[in-house]
Amino acid sequence: MEQPLAGVAPDESAEAAVMTIWPSLAAFPSGRFLGRLYDIRWPNVYIFRLGRLLTLLSVPHALLLYFWRVMPRVGSCYTLTNRRVVIQKGWPPAEHSAIGLDGFDSIEVDVLPGQEWFAAGDLSFRNGGSEVFRLAGVPRPEAFRQTCLKSRLAYVGVKQALLRQTQAQSA
Repeated sequence: MEQPLAGVAPDESAEAAVMTIWPSLAAFPSGRFLGRLYDIRWPNVYIFRLGRLLTLLSVPHALLLYFWRVMPRVGSCYTLTNRRVVIQKGWPPAEHSAIGLDGFDSIEVDVLPGQEWFAAGDLSFRNGGSEVFRLAGVPRPEAFRQTCLKSRLAYVGVKQALLRQTQAQSA
């Protein structure tokens, strides 16, 4: 009896989506500005803080940003597939840019000022120490980073195993 490995699809099969996420408001410069405002803790008396008042006052701007990020033709999403990480734009989503799972060797989380309040950060995909791809404003970036690294490990491992098997058969 053969048991398939979760998240690993044979090369003959189509590319399959593993996970799709949408960038948070922290992907936009004005969203990061709002995050810095919301994080103002003065005067730090119980629940009374300037940042909380500014949160209420900026609701219209935050709603505009929220709907802008999912708006047709403008919004974007990040999709991890069994072969690559893709930035898709518009509705229906069309591929904007991508990197193969074997195109990087590490991922760093860069939390820019204003992203802490949104629990977001930028993912910097690196190959040999230099940045080759970047995802801006990823919500809960460590979870998505770990999923990308696990998918990469499975993809590269299967690719190397198939290469060794092919070399052994040809010898």
